[in-house]
Amino acid sequence: MEAYQNYQSASMDSSVIDDVQYGLSYDSLDIEPLQPPRDPLLQLVSLQKASGCWELDPALAAAVGKTSEEVENTKPASENKEVWATILALIWLHGFKMDAQEEWELLAMKAVSWLRAQNAPCVAECVEAGNTLLGCKVQKDALGI
Repeated sequence: MEAYQNYQSASMDSSVIDDVQYGLSYDSLDIEPLQPPRDPLLQLVSLQKASGCWELDPALAAAVGKTSEEVENTKPASENKEVWATILALIWLHGFKMDAQEEWELLAMKAVSWLRAQNAPCVAECVEAGNTLLGCKVQKDALGI
């Protein structure tokens, strides 16, 4: 048994030595290990805050298929970032994931409750801007706000 452990240890050491000798590593080859693609719905769901809102950040932009700049630049000037991000998330869910509505409808209800509590002045303007950005035609009433 001890001989087998010594053999394993020696073979592992030699492969590391070979890699060092030849300068091979992920870093030196500029290769990133493959990561499985993340499901945008799961990504979006994981970003919702306990309060029910979403924050305007690069992860949200990526989840809805846009860049941070696109999301930031289309935000109505008079609305706060969390309201805008939450409306974008709701539009994306209604526009692209209606087939999975059972999976997200409770978190959408929580988001709508949060939005109503904010008394946001420009919800209609945000819905219009969000539809334009995402290429959707989701009505404000359909969102429940």
